[in-house]
Amino acid sequence: MSQNLPLHTQLYDAMIQRIRSGAWKEGDRVPSEKSLVAEFGTSRGPVRQALASLRAEGMIVGGRGAPPRVQRTVPAQSFDTFLSFTEWARSIDRSPGQRVIEASRRPATEEIARELGIAPDEAVVEVIRLRLLDGEPAMIERSVHPFWVGRHLLAADLDGGSIYQTLLALHIAPVRARHVIDAVAAHPLDAEWLGVAAGSPLLRARRVTRDEHGGVIESADDRYLPSMTTFVIENTAEHRIPLTREPA
Repeated sequence: MSQNLPLHTQLYDAMIQRIRSGAWKEGDRVPSEKSLVAEFGTSRGPVRQALASLRAEGMIVGGRGAPPRVQRTVPAQSFDTFLSFTEWARSIDRSPGQRVIEASRRPATEEIARELGIAPDEAVVEVIRLRLLDGEPAMIERSVHPFWVGRHLLAADLDGGSIYQTLLALHIAPVRARHVIDAVAAHPLDAEWLGVAAGSPLLRARRVTRDEHGGVIESADDRYLPSMTTFVIENTAEHRIPLTREPA
């Protein structure tokens, strides 16, 4: 456990790793607070905070009279740092995969031009990929890049690697991103590749990413199967992230 994190966060990380690794299996009773206090050598407060976080995320159920048990888990993806899908999957001990559906150069629509800060009809590169977790469809990834960025991707092996790692190797580094999370109905292409009916609900994370100079290097639209991931945003009293609502 990292000593730089608050104790309750260290305990949460240790417990969630046990759930994800299968050490605590679905349906298992969670060890008692007394046994966790003894095991980790701490007080009840941090243990209760860690258990409360797991309960809030649906990782455990029960309590208040019913013994808490491990719930079926969905991988959680955080937005507090830059992790590619590949890095995120490996961080939760899952095997990442991808399959390129399309990678092409095309003129920017007015909406894309506005997001990328370029002129309409200026060349962009769009990459559409199916992302896999342990060989199972998890997400349709659509990313659009200004041509000076995207041209490097047209020659890259995107079936075998990470877009972010490819760009980092070229010293094109993301340093800031704005995320918008909502729910959408599956487009026919989404439905075909994800193996669901058209119109099925998907979790969508839209992202506009900037480099160290403030230039936009990506406009992305990622659509996840709800059974394959959840999203986590953590605030602290010292650094509060403003939450805003936008019209659909």
